[in-house]
Order: sequence, then structure tokens, then C-alpha cells
Amino acid sequence: MGRWEPNARGRLEQAALDLYSERGFDATTVKEIAQRAGVTERTFFRHFADKREVLFPAHALQDVLVAALAEVPADVPPLDAVSVTLQSATDVFEGRGETVRRRQAVIAAHPELRERELIKLAAIAAAIAAELRRRAVAEPYASLAAETGVAVFKTAFERWVNDPDPPDFAQVVRDTFDALRAVTSGR
Repeated sequence: MGRWEPNARGRLEQAALDLYSERGFDATTVKEIAQRAGVTERTFFRHFADKREVLFPAHALQDVLVAALAEVPADVPPLDAVSVTLQSATDVFEGRGETVRRRQAVIAAHPELRERELIKLAAIAAAIAAELRRRAVAEPYASLAAETGVAVFKTAFERWVNDPDPPDFAQVVRDTFDALRAVTSGR
């Protein structure tokens, strides 16, 4: 086994996605993922708690978004700050469109994975709200901006994933925020 080869985590993620796409999530075992990646099951569990977590990297997107929000000037209104923040997710998805689409197809096919994705989105909303509060945005504005932002993110992400030739993710986020503004203004 090539367990000493570099990037075991990346190989495990790729092997899992390939197997989930080929066989389905339920029919794939941790042992099969580890074998395909050329590592042991023990190595798998050093990187992931279970086979679901391969699809949900710990805090990767959340960390990018919170760091981006911290960089937005303090005088930018909360919802606009969240819009700018969500556009930074382009960096996470850039050049990974096909992988992201395959991941999303696996998640969409399994209720327990959709539930896990909603939990991750709730954690992102909580982290954004906490950062807004740190920036002296009072409640309920911090929570409303964060929750609205996550709803926009979810809608934009679904549009981006399902578009066969999407613009960059930042543009889809801007367009989705524009749609939200049209809805709330009664247009």
C-alpha cells in the first residue's frame, strides 16, 4: 500500500467521491475507500470521523467566509457585508466545478447527507452572525443578515451547480442578492 505517499486526505476524498458516484453512498464502505486511495482504514479515520465527513470538510468553507467577512470594512451595512463575504466562496469552488457537481449529486441522492449539509449551513450562519456581532452589529440584525445570507448562498449554489456553463460563483451570488432585493421591494 502507498500509505506513505503524500496527500492521503486528498486521495481519500477523491476515492470516496469516485466510489459514491459509481456505487452509491450506501453501498460504499470505508474499507473500499481506503483501498482505492491506497491507505489503511486507520489512516482514513485519522482524517475523517466517518464516511459522510469525506463530503463535508471540517470548517473549510466556514473559515473562508468568516475570514472574508473580517476583511470587509466596518461601515458596510450587514447584508451588503454578507453579500461580499459570500462572493469570496468563488475561491473555494474555482476550478473544482465538476468535483463540486459530483459531490452535490451524491448529497442530493441521500436524505441523511442533505440533513448533514443543512447542519453545516446552520453552522456557517452561526459563525457569520458571531462575526457580525463581533463587528458591533446588534441583534436581530446580525442573525437576520447571516441567515438571509445562507439562504442566498444555498439558492446561488444550487443555481451554479445546475448551470451547465455557469458564470463564476461570485456573479451568481450577486444575481441572487439582486433577486432577493427585487422580492423584498415588491418588484
